[in-house]
Amino acid sequence: MPHMPGLAPRALAIATSITLLVTAAGCGGDAGSRSPVPGVTDTEIVVGTHMPLTGPASAGYSKIAPATKAYFDYVNANGGVHGRKITYKVMDDGYNPANTQQVVRQLVLQDKIFAILNGLGTPTHAGVVDFLKSNRVPDLFVASGSRSWDQPDRYPGTFGFNPDYTVEGKILAQHVKTELPGRKVCFLGQDDDFGRDSLVGVEKVLGAGGVAARQTYVTSNPNVAPQIGAFKAAGCQVVILATVPGFTALAVGTAARLRFKPQWLVSNVGADHPTLARQLGAGAPLLEGMVGANYLPMQNDTADPWIQLFTKVNMAHNGDAPFDGNTVYGMAVGYLFVQVLLAAGRDLTRESVTEAVRKGGYRGPGLAPLRFSATDHSGYGGQRLTRVTGGAQSYFGPAYETDEGDGPVREYAAVPATPPANGVPTTP
Repeated sequence: MPHMPGLAPRALAIATSITLLVTAAGCGGDAGSRSPVPGVTDTEIVVGTHMPLTGPASAGYSKIAPATKAYFDYVNANGGVHGRKITYKVMDDGYNPANTQQVVRQLVLQDKIFAILNGLGTPTHAGVVDFLKSNRVPDLFVASGSRSWDQPDRYPGTFGFNPDYTVEGKILAQHVKTELPGRKVCFLGQDDDFGRDSLVGVEKVLGAGGVAARQTYVTSNPNVAPQIGAFKAAGCQVVILATVPGFTALAVGTAARLRFKPQWLVSNVGADHPTLARQLGAGAPLLEGMVGANYLPMQNDTADPWIQLFTKVNMAHNGDAPFDGNTVYGMAVGYLFVQVLLAAGRDLTRESVTEAVRKGGYRGPGLAPLRFSATDHSGYGGQRLTRVTGGAQSYFGPAYETDEGDGPVREYAAVPATPPANGVPTTP
């Protein structure tokens, strides 16, 4: 990981903070209206996050927080949540764990935020989860599928969002087992819990002997030629990637230069086609046939009511930015957070919001079950496979669900919910 010791905390904060809105007149500066709950007044809820707006994971991911912010702007324009508007403070950590600790400390200790929402990254968030616990800050919907977030006894205020990487590894491997039997399978993963948890899932289905070669990468080194060269030398026919988008593009581009053409199966983390196509430029056709996984509506499915809603919000509140899976993801997170705030009630506290998540029962745009309860903080519990055909990414086959243990990969048949007419959740 790059480390930038020379960047002062204040300069970093000023340079990278995005504030959703300047609170309109209405609070009136009346100190008596202020709540003792950090980040909550009669008119405002202030939440924060850490995101890779720059650095090795910024490709695609830098679009998530602006999309969440845009959805909050949309809700604010429709009256907010129990009369309060949501302010979203987004801090750039460059996907560098040292920076993450710096910016999260500022959000909690100086900015006095109510909660951390959708902090992104396995190696980055792992360094702040204990700090958030000790400061009793709700740690909601971490943007990572590490199994670390699903530890209700150890981290009662931390909740995941993404399907965990072991669940995903099992679903990708099940496709290999049933549709690509007998092929030599290899695996490239990020050198942290993302790659390790994904490989655990793959090997639960294929067995340890079912993976012929395993390689890792670190995000500070953008050269994967040794790893891809090893796969070519091993005669790999299928390569499973647990990679962020920049390294998916590097792997595919490097393989083409080495005249190596395996079947790619890619984690949802790094499989968004519009993001990869922008990274590869003229090499975008190399993505043809790539199999990925997703659990939210496909960004190009204009008949989907969620895509219609999010497209409208994107046009009105996000400058009509290029619309891709990261946009959909960011808005889906925003929608769920608004649902939880409504369920937590007008008397909003940190305890009431975490209790509202634990109660579960939330349904939104997801194609897989959302798993929240007193004993399960994992988030989405399944995925559906995607394929790039004719330069477009689309779903095929059913959605699947499974666990992180030895349970089977099963079809999940429930129909996704449809959004409310005005696109804003109602009080449960």
